Amino acid sequence: MEKNAKIYVAGHRGMVGSAICRELKKQGYDNIIVRSHQELDLCRQEQVERFFTEEKPDYVFLCASKVGGIIANSEAPADFMYDNILLEMNVIHSAWKNACKKLLFLGSSCIYPRMAPQPMPESCLLTSELEKTNEAYALAKISGLKYCEYLNRQYGTDFISVMPTNLYGPNDNYHPTHSHVLPALIRRFHEAKEQNLPEVTCWGTGRPMREFLYVDDLANACVFLMNAYSGNETVNLGTGKELSIKELTEKVAAIIGYHGKILWDTSKPDGTPRKLLDVSKLKKLGWQYRTELDEGIRLTYEDFLHNPVRAER
Repeated sequence: MEKNAKIYVAGHRGMVGSAICRELKKQGYDNIIVRSHQELDLCRQEQVERFFTEEKPDYVFLCASKVGGIIANSEAPADFMYDNILLEMNVIHSAWKNACKKLLFLGSSCIYPRMAPQPMPESCLLTSELEKTNEAYALAKISGLKYCEYLNRQYGTDFISVMPTNLYGPNDNYHPTHSHVLPALIRRFHEAKEQNLPEVTCWGTGRPMREFLYVDDLANACVFLMNAYSGNETVNLGTGKELSIKELTEKVAAIIGYHGKILWDTSKPDGTPRKLLDVSKLKKLGWQYRTELDEGIRLTYEDFLHNPVRAER
């Protein structure tokens, strides 16, 4: 990407979009275009087409999406599918129609089958059944990455997709039920510490294995791939390391300073048993993560403490 190129970051207020904006500015890209949801509703085709026609961005980072944890996905699968497919198709289509040089589409590791081989290679996409608890979101993300692939094949575009593992970091959503596991644990243990509660109950068995990538590392990888990768196959973004939810829970409690008992409500769903990404392709391209989990959790907790609006959501 040229340093003076016009770059549109869709979803700049979210955790990922805000991290990509920080990374772009850090690397000297200063012609960044952003729009709030009030200014541009990506689910409205006419608004998106008008925006691209007027602004003509050279590059697009498509980070905007409707996201949530297991409960949110289970309660509103139709909303997750409809909203995500609409905004993806609108942005990707308009980028193509307006001769955008390159687009990066951000997916999710939930696109891979529930019982995929571990670690999960990019080639296992669509080889077996998806995890039911987030199937609607996964199908929407698969639609987006496939549309990028089909445009490349049919029209010669240079649109790429990346599949990050579980993300966390500054500007996350700490909602008690509609957030992902790590920010939810940060809030839960912080409140337990503040209230001096003798015990905290966590969902599931604690046995599922998960991988986590600090969002600023993800942003660095996305800018790197915009400059270093072209191809129809998606690229996994992760650390190649995993731990159990029980181990993660104990780690978060220790970093926050909560010393009470941790109980497990096994009536709540666990989700996919294991989701470790095969990141060998990313390593071959020349990128490696920087932030270890303990340091990342400490940085995220600092964000939680200094962003009360985020903490109240």
